[in-house]
Amino acid sequence: MAEKIKCLIIGSGPAGYTAAIYAARADMKPVMYTGMQMGGQLTTTTEVDNFPGYPKGTDGTAMMEDLKSQAERFGTDVRFGMATKVEFSDKEGEAHKVIVDESTEIEAQTVIISTGATAKYLGIESEQRLIGGGVSACATCDGFFYKGQDVVVVGAGDTAAEEATYLANICSKVTMLVRKDYMRASKAMQHRVNKTENITVLYNTEIDEVLGENVVEGVRAVNNKTGEKTEIPVTGVFIAIGHKPNTELFKGVLDMDDTGYLITKGKTTKTNLPGVFAAGDVQDKEYRQAVTAAGTGCMAALDAERYIGALE
Repeated sequence: MAEKIKCLIIGSGPAGYTAAIYAARADMKPVMYTGMQMGGQLTTTTEVDNFPGYPKGTDGTAMMEDLKSQAERFGTDVRFGMATKVEFSDKEGEAHKVIVDESTEIEAQTVIISTGATAKYLGIESEQRLIGGGVSACATCDGFFYKGQDVVVVGAGDTAAEEATYLANICSKVTMLVRKDYMRASKAMQHRVNKTENITVLYNTEIDEVLGENVVEGVRAVNNKTGEKTEIPVTGVFIAIGHKPNTELFKGVLDMDDTGYLITKGKTTKTNLPGVFAAGDVQDKEYRQAVTAAGTGCMAALDAERYIGALE
């Protein structure tokens, strides 16, 4: 028999937990399935200094534990598990079916999707080992910790160019490593990079290895045309080669853009199906911050509450 509930939240993290707090306080008795990475991307971040309410900063895992505890205090049923199949209805007021871990069936009046997006990394062993120890995928999140230091940015698109120019205002020197002999970034962004004195762009260059045992001490770069290797002493490595939204489960079911981000209507969190809402990085490719994700989590819960209210 399917478990019948008012509000199902798929995915944890700032968006999911904030949605849970608001939904629980609205007496919607939300059930959350956290996914395999409880707390989401932020649990891979060691220090969080830009989230309001933490004057001395915190670390990502501790912050997610705080949000989880707050959601549970108001009655959220937080469960470890992963949605593996969805059967969403296109009829207003009809329940949406979700299968969890290929066995548990849930029927929910409303569904809030907060499955997030995963940063793309190079995949080399030394990079993976030093994530949180100087390797980052978010300059806005972590750039402050490298004030006055030398860093590397890997990437060639608009995101990489934006991250490099952002870091150039904080760091002594920024070296961009571009795999091809040209940048994919828009002309305007390329001009901005080229006009910034403390940014150096190395073309046809890739990371061979990130140097350092516990923290980043440099990178060994390789010219993919000549094979020449160079060691660049830096304390931070920012990987800016894009993000992949975690939306495989919803392909062919919910409207998404050409890169897989869920499309929401206007300033709401409503998807193209009634009673299904999306919050956080799964629908936001512009800002990707914990505080903006939390904001849309609040919006999704309010949208869900109003949807149920209109049915009653």
